[in-house]
Amino acid sequence: LHQPMYYFLSILAVTDVSLSMSTLPSMLSIFWFNASEISFNACITQMFFIHGFGVVESGVLVSMAFDRFVAIREPLHYVSILTHGIIGKIGIAILTRAVCVVFPVPFLIKRLPFCHSNVLSHSYCLHQDAMRLACASTHINRLYGLIIVIFTLGLDALIILFSYVLILKTVLGIASRAERFKALNTCLSHICAVLLFYVPLIGITMTHRFGKHLSPVVHMLMANMYLLLPPVLNPVIYGMKT
Repeated sequence: LHQPMYYFLSILAVTDVSLSMSTLPSMLSIFWFNASEISFNACITQMFFIHGFGVVESGVLVSMAFDRFVAIREPLHYVSILTHGIIGKIGIAILTRAVCVVFPVPFLIKRLPFCHSNVLSHSYCLHQDAMRLACASTHINRLYGLIIVIFTLGLDALIILFSYVLILKTVLGIASRAERFKALNTCLSHICAVLLFYVPLIGITMTHRFGKHLSPVVHMLMANMYLLLPPVLNPVIYGMKT
């Protein structure tokens, strides 16, 4: 288990648990005790951690795509390229990027006045959900949210896609059919993890953008799937594979 792949996998597991723990206080208070209120500062704190760990998870999936690329492209140099030091630096870079990107979000929300009914669509606080309750212009918030999505999650998705294009090119150059299948099989778990993260994310984004006429139940279902599906299913996928 002391291989680069499993170090990245342990980082993914910690991120999944942290993301779940960020939502648990408010979700359990609603579903267990019917306590559907949260203070403004607690909401902002929860928002910071949810978005932060979301960006971290996206970064971890990118690093795992790089790991698979190196393992298939340079199998003999795999361990010498991805040393403990390099993995540690990648982990620090992922965490630093997430903190820097999400740090302005609480301040952007705090500057907005709220004078309408402060009822959120979900059982936890999201920037886009809290922003729509403001009774002032949210142009800056929307612009910053769009920039974050494009230059973190969007860019990460493109890097992962590009990595798999290079992986596929390398695999198709392998003469043996059995070896080609074996190489692609090592990527199967990661592909499932990527789909589990990005498909619900795209779903909740589309729901917020175009689903204003939909039932509140749909919004709640999509939001809960976005945060709960990856932490629940990732251990099953990687556990079975391992």
